[in-house]
Amino acid sequence: MKNVILLFFTIFLARSASGQDTLRISVRHALTNQPIPGATILRIGTTTGAATDTAGYTQFQLPPPGPHRLRISAVGFQSVNHTVITSSTDTLRIALEPSEEELDEITVSSTRSGRTVADEPTRVEVIDAEELDEKANMQPANIAVILRESPGIQVQQTSVMSANATFRIQGLDGRYTQLLQDGLPLYSGFSSGLSLMQVPPLNLKQVELIKGCQSTLYGSGAIAGLVNLVTKEPTRERDLSFLINGTSALGLDLNGYYAQRNDKVGVTFYATRNLQRAFDPNHDQFSDLPQIARTTLQPKFFWYPSPTTTLSAGLIWTEEQRTGGYLPTIKNESITGYTEANNSRRLATQFRLEKRFANDAVLTVKNSFSRFKRAIVLPNYRFDGLQQSSFSEVSYFKHYTKSDWIAGLNVWTDSFRDDSPANEPFPATIYRQTIAGVFIQNTLTLSDRLSLETGLRADVVSTQVTTTTGTDPAKVFLLPRFSLLYRASEHWTSRLGGGLGYKAPTIFTEDAERLLFRNVDLRSIRSDQTESSMGLNWDINYRTTIGDETTLSVNQLFFYTQLNRLTVLSPTGLAAFRTANGHLSTRGFETNVRLGYHDVHGFLGYSFIDTQRRYDNLTGMIPLTAKHRLYFTTLYETDKLKTGFEAFYSGPQQRTNGTITPSYWTLGYMIEKKWSFGRHAKGSVFINFENFLDVRQSRFETLVTGTPTQPNFVTDIYAPTDGRVINGGIKLKL
Repeated sequence: MKNVILLFFTIFLARSASGQDTLRISVRHALTNQPIPGATILRIGTTTGAATDTAGYTQFQLPPPGPHRLRISAVGFQSVNHTVITSSTDTLRIALEPSEEELDEITVSSTRSGRTVADEPTRVEVIDAEELDEKANMQPANIAVILRESPGIQVQQTSVMSANATFRIQGLDGRYTQLLQDGLPLYSGFSSGLSLMQVPPLNLKQVELIKGCQSTLYGSGAIAGLVNLVTKEPTRERDLSFLINGTSALGLDLNGYYAQRNDKVGVTFYATRNLQRAFDPNHDQFSDLPQIARTTLQPKFFWYPSPTTTLSAGLIWTEEQRTGGYLPTIKNESITGYTEANNSRRLATQFRLEKRFANDAVLTVKNSFSRFKRAIVLPNYRFDGLQQSSFSEVSYFKHYTKSDWIAGLNVWTDSFRDDSPANEPFPATIYRQTIAGVFIQNTLTLSDRLSLETGLRADVVSTQVTTTTGTDPAKVFLLPRFSLLYRASEHWTSRLGGGLGYKAPTIFTEDAERLLFRNVDLRSIRSDQTESSMGLNWDINYRTTIGDETTLSVNQLFFYTQLNRLTVLSPTGLAAFRTANGHLSTRGFETNVRLGYHDVHGFLGYSFIDTQRRYDNLTGMIPLTAKHRLYFTTLYETDKLKTGFEAFYSGPQQRTNGTITPSYWTLGYMIEKKWSFGRHAKGSVFINFENFLDVRQSRFETLVTGTPTQPNFVTDIYAPTDGRVINGGIKLKL
């Protein structure tokens, strides 16, 4: 009888077990893709639950029939509810968003390791969404103000009339820095002199700045560093926001953004219209801000065919007419006078496929194509160019307990065609370039105190140029890099990194842009004019909490970079590209101090940059680079009010003729009043006093001499030209 009861009980248990569905669940950090151990899964309406292991996985028994409602939660994360059909055999992947208390743990995407800023061996500066929102109050039309206010970065204006500008990191020209959007190179080459002026910040989630060589993942041009513009992604909560901004300098900005997703699809759409009338604060009848009309559209579509697969495709379309010069001529074309026009059109596509596997691996495929057409029009001169480029990459990421690996290959193509009227009806192709590279990078946790990131890249560069001597064979470059993170204690950390880099032959230099490519022999570029570099960065970071509401962080960075085989323009006659004899070096340090107390935040940044020429019998500082720059800001923010003050100091700079410019201070003040209406709607009004001391270069010297038809412009721009600008507007989030 006992055996019969035991047999019956065994059969009952087997049938009960067969009536249960086993659901495998993976819980991950939504921003870093890292596993979340100890996350709890609760079947709503019951006491049945489970917890994830160290790899972020768990198995959950659910009885049929479904569906079942689950609540997933973890300390420091926002809880989510999810409905499951128990007959599914796939692993359910749950992504948890950090709670507000954990938002300071920002994850970077540029290094591809999925780690937070604090855990990344490579030094990364992140401008988060909150700070971007503050900067948008100052200048919602472009990202120049975002970069200008970072120590070690200088925004260099290249034209008095058109206000075209590029940016330098640690004293190096803009061509040595990669400007990326979501990791894709969309803003380089012929557009580099306009990119800062044409990229609006309002659809950005964060901006990542890496100073120093980043050649392993990004190849050619990442010598001084990179700037990665990370755009927002749709969430289940609708995001519909608008911004209207007007300026005392006769500018108007209209911006709109929409984003939302459901289980399978999502969409973001960003549109902006920027208008600027020619503005002349020094009353010399020549514009210090050009007349601008620009439209930008950025739609992006997301598809989530499964919890482990994300596909996105987007489009960027920008059209701009930018005209500076003699004001009467700008207003009435029948009046004779000098004008400088830049008319440009950009069409770029973005594609990304990300597949996550149960073994902590991610396969990523991405592609972009960019078509940028620009016409530079002066009296008796016109330069038309068309640059077309593409970028394709396949990479594989694998996470282990102690290390992360990423390996991949990418192909970058670029071509430039001179469509100037002098070449009609046969446009001249100046060059075609193809770069194919393979890379591998490892981030290894050696101990609780040490983490090491190492990488190696091999590039094959093929450049076909218009030359009478034929085409040189393809060049091969090996680019090693390392970064070491040492955690001395809870408060002290230090990073040491360095590597080799190179820049493929290019006609788009800061000197050529300053000349507007006039009297520049573009066909003088050669396929062997490849620049190379070696660099080293070392930083020390201290962070502590004083009491319950005070935080203090201090970061001290030291850097050194040497450039060899520089491509420069010949100084006389028809300017030709050539390789300089010698090198250029830049060295210095940056000091960053952040202090937060309750609702008050302060930041102090100082940079010392010593960039020395040692080529073609030229010695001394490179022109238009300030050795000393200081930036100070304070911000007070509550749920209803945001107000801040900033002060910026730029030390003396050397002109191209060897003389020294004066130093100057600029001051700014911003205030924003916020309110809520309805259940989710929010709004604010803001006003910003930029450079309210009205510091401008025209107060130090005359910018324009000569006649309205034959003016002579100052060649070196070292201070603001627009002076005091007051702007204000309204922001709505519905």
